[in-house]
Amino acid sequence: MTVQTIAAPGPVRSSALPQAQDFAWALFVIALLLATPETNYQAEILLILIGAFQIIEPKLKLFASRRGQVASITLKMILSYLLVGWTHGIDSYYYSIFLIPVVSAATTLELAGVLTVTFLSIAAYFSFLPLAFAYYRDFVATSDLVSLMSLRSSFYAIVGFLVYQQARAKREEMVRTREAALRLAESNRELREAQTSLRRSERLAALGQLTAGLAHELRNPLGTIKASAEMLEKQSIKGRPEVMAEMAGYILSETDRMNSLVASFLDFARPLQTHPVSADLGTVVQDVVRQHADAAAARQVTIAVHAPEPPIVFDFDPDLMRIALGNLAQNAIQASSPRQNVELRVERRNQQVMIFVTDQGEGIQKEHLENIFNPFFTTKPGGVGLGLAIVAKIIDEHHGRIEVFSEPGKGTRFEIILPVAQA
Repeated sequence: MTVQTIAAPGPVRSSALPQAQDFAWALFVIALLLATPETNYQAEILLILIGAFQIIEPKLKLFASRRGQVASITLKMILSYLLVGWTHGIDSYYYSIFLIPVVSAATTLELAGVLTVTFLSIAAYFSFLPLAFAYYRDFVATSDLVSLMSLRSSFYAIVGFLVYQQARAKREEMVRTREAALRLAESNRELREAQTSLRRSERLAALGQLTAGLAHELRNPLGTIKASAEMLEKQSIKGRPEVMAEMAGYILSETDRMNSLVASFLDFARPLQTHPVSADLGTVVQDVVRQHADAAAARQVTIAVHAPEPPIVFDFDPDLMRIALGNLAQNAIQASSPRQNVELRVERRNQQVMIFVTDQGEGIQKEHLENIFNPFFTTKPGGVGLGLAIVAKIIDEHHGRIEVFSEPGKGTRFEIILPVAQA
């Protein structure tokens, strides 16, 4: 499995709408303007410019690229330098403003870029030292001033490095998350391909079994037709019209049976075209009960329906589901004795829909349970053995599954599990 390497993500551009951080920067600038101990219009203008740029910069695509980030940090450095310069240089109340370009570099650049910006910020602050020498003209005073400047500027490096470490850890975490998402997507793709291959193999195996079953089922009517035709060729039969009519009847009935078998084979072998629509499953169940009400009444069997309120509405093919549930209901009625009950129950469990078709009939022998969904497998006299195979095919096309639980003499329960969201 190949894993794609992802580069560290750049800064996220914020929405054009005002964000919480925008109000924070506005309050920050207002607080600085109100707290300034002296009137300095140049400083006030620069503070407003710095705050406005901090608010506007994340919203401009111009600063989204690597060059744009460098340009943004450079502009912040220039504004910070001007603010310190217009407010008494080394003695400026705003000496810590150089943290703005340092922190910006730490959150967007690699270590070399962070070190460069930190060094430039320290150098910019120390560039005011010659003016201090000229002003104090005292070696002891200027030595103390250098110590104070070194202490202040050391915080540029400390804060810059700490922020860089946190930002790098966050970027690495994002890269790992994306790589994990890619691996998961790749695994899901391989799983879908494996499932598709498995379905294809199952269908080919089912088709082979279906063909063998059809050949077996056709052999008996062909034998009857051949025997009847041979009888008609005998001279002794030609003078007996009643025997000839009987043989002709055999040929016609067996031909009809073969035609029915071939039609059933084609219906099963033909790929299903599902047309999922948003529909109420309870309505489909009620339709199935109405369709089989006469058959149930003829066998004195009661059909009970249990559907919840509110209705279970999701995407599925109502016509195909009607066929599947109709086959199960028909089997349940035929397996039941007079005065027994057949129950159709519908439930929703989280993101799955459960359908239960239960009878109190004769049950299914354990040795037959593994074969009941196979084409042409039947224990009914005259049965074709495609009903449950078609049910399983319809449920499979809905990405669901069907299970059967049966005990001889006590009845059978079919459970259908369908996903609410069709893939």
